[in-house]
Amino acid sequence: MQKNPYKKPDAFTKAAKKQGFPARSVFKLEEIDQRCRLFQQGQRVIDLGAAPGSWSLFVQRKIGPSGRLVAVDRLPLTVTLVGHARVHLADLFELSDDAFTAEAPFDVVLSDMAPNTSGMRDIDQFQSYELVMKALDIANRFARKGSSLVAKIFMGPDYEKARAAFRKDYAMVRTLRPEPVRQNSIELFLVATDKRRGPAVLTPGETAPSPDVGAGQNTHQKTKR
Repeated sequence: MQKNPYKKPDAFTKAAKKQGFPARSVFKLEEIDQRCRLFQQGQRVIDLGAAPGSWSLFVQRKIGPSGRLVAVDRLPLTVTLVGHARVHLADLFELSDDAFTAEAPFDVVLSDMAPNTSGMRDIDQFQSYELVMKALDIANRFARKGSSLVAKIFMGPDYEKARAAFRKDYAMVRTLRPEPVRQNSIELFLVATDKRRGPAVLTPGETAPSPDVGAGQNTHQKTKR
């Protein structure tokens, strides 16, 4: 019988618990931030697929009490956020623009969303691509010019298509595989900086066309390990 690689806590899991974070995924974001310098005091940040809350907690410590955070997930966060934070317990594909417009424009958009894995790699990879494109759509509509976007994606046939889409909207796009990513994982992170255009949606009541990708599909859940 094949051993479950996630069953036994590793050094990153133990370190996360010791530092007050519910999941080891915090160290993926920490490394990305160290390499790309994403966060500053007072920024406005969206965290898509936020549960159990490690990324949101890390972000709040980086942006400080003057910053603002919007966290979205279908599952509840297991951490308590302080200061200017809005948590939306909802499916992103069903969430109205009002969830974002009150805090827009954003400086950083984060997505650690992952599909409900089926065990069929092609399907899982395509659904991961759909989630990445949804994160790009959110960034296009609500993030300011010059902002950054970080999105997890499963390596597969649609990876190059996603990266090409990022390059249309951002001056620089990097693909990173942080050290805490498990050896048997196919996840990568697209890190895009210096958004070329401002937000398409700023105030309640305004609408903008969304890409016809994954609309109405409930594919994301939290699988942060």
